[in-house]
Order: sequence, then C-alpha cells, then structure tokens
Amino acid sequence: MLAIVAAFKDEISEYLGRGEYRVTVTEGGSKTIHTVTVEKSYRDKLAGAGVPAGQLVHKSFEFLLAREPKESILRSFNLTVISRYFPEYEQEIRRKLAAKT
Repeated sequence: MLAIVAAFKDEISEYLGRGEYRVTVTEGGSKTIHTVTVEKSYRDKLAGAGVPAGQLVHKSFEFLLAREPKESILRSFNLTVISRYFPEYEQEIRRKLAAKT
C-alpha cells in the first residue's frame, strides 16, 4: 500500500488483478474511490518496466489532484484516458518519475 500525506492523502488500497487498482483519495474530511486500469505496455512506455504500476498510479493521482478536485476525477478509467483531458500528462509524469528513481 502506498500512502502520502500533503494537502491530500491517496492510497493504493487494493490491487484487484488484471492491472486494476482501487484508489481511495481522502481530502478535507471526505473521500472518493476510483478503479484505475494500467496496461503493462502503457506503464512501460511512461515509466519503464522497473517502475511498479502502483507507483505510476500514485504519481498520476498527484498529477490529477493538482489540476482538479477529487470529485471531478472519473470513478473508473484506464490510465491512458488522462492524456485526452491533459495533453501534458505523459511528459509530466515521465519527469516526475525520473526525479524519484
């Protein structure tokens, strides 16, 4: 389980299998629950095979929460969808992951 505390807390609360993660975002006394699918090929494209998919999901939620409230994040989505709404996502997430590895 990954957890961080800043202006928000997000947890990879459960790996569901088949590349799916259930993410709970707690902020301001309320929470939302999201199901996120990560395809191995997309994880490899963005982060490389050495980066756990859970870490990619975690950083992706940091990215999303910097741009919109948790209530605006889709409740169920494939990680590839983010770049449709935020064209800078792939470049930014690569930068964030490179800074941490």
